[in-house]
Amino acid sequence: MSSTTPLPTTSLPSGESVPVLGQGTWRMAEDPRRRADEIAALREGLDLGLRLIDTAEMYADGRAEELVAEATEGRRDEVFLVSKVLPGNASRAGVRRACERSLKRLRTDRLDLYLLHWRGRTPLEETLGAFEELQRAGLIRSWGVSNFDTADMQDLAALRGGGAAATNQVLYNLTRRGIEYDLLPWCRERGVPVMAYSPVEQGHLLGHRVLAGIAREHGATPAGVALAWVLRREGIIVIPKAGTAAHVRENRAALGVRLTEADLAALDRAFPAPSRATPLEVL
Repeated sequence: MSSTTPLPTTSLPSGESVPVLGQGTWRMAEDPRRRADEIAALREGLDLGLRLIDTAEMYADGRAEELVAEATEGRRDEVFLVSKVLPGNASRAGVRRACERSLKRLRTDRLDLYLLHWRGRTPLEETLGAFEELQRAGLIRSWGVSNFDTADMQDLAALRGGGAAATNQVLYNLTRRGIEYDLLPWCRERGVPVMAYSPVEQGHLLGHRVLAGIAREHGATPAGVALAWVLRREGIIVIPKAGTAAHVRENRAALGVRLTEADLAALDRAFPAPSRATPLEVL
């Protein structure tokens, strides 16, 4: 796939289309020496069509949001901007305050998608009510959740308005396949896209000999194969973090990797699918 070819998209429950490959920012803005490279990476991603950018108030204590603001200056309308509220801020009043702080750091008047980072002690109906208030105020366009297991999604869906969740952002890669047993089918049946974070396991996958062998056959990188494996599934949005423009280009190239049935069988042998329900893994 050429770098100028439009990215494949998937639809949110609202009907809005978003690219299946976006940009994550976890661990960005932690080292000032990398700041220029990280900003250049995000801008390169936008140039290549990776217009979904995911961040959170937790990342680098808000500095990741500030970095995103600098990287997207003058280009806000190109970006589908996602941020997350910590569960400790998930009360009705706390969500509003946290969102306003994120908007200030991001230098924008609205978020396209606002997620509860993980489930905490605040009742879900209270957080959901706060999200709906933010929507009515025009501060967020959609809301969703992160790190919710199947039972959590069932609890959410049972609430009035709970079916409006736009996504569930979870850990998913070749070594973390537990969601395939029940969570992924549950979300797919209800049209809720899954947003996969850490799709190459923070780089720990890249030395695996099976990945390396398949990458050689395709003229790709092991990271490209790992990304292509996640991207092959419908209804999944992948948000790898890239700290340099070159890394972003490598991620973009993964969309051109077409894994064969033999490749997929080899990966299944190396990284077996779950045979039973397992608790959701998180990083």
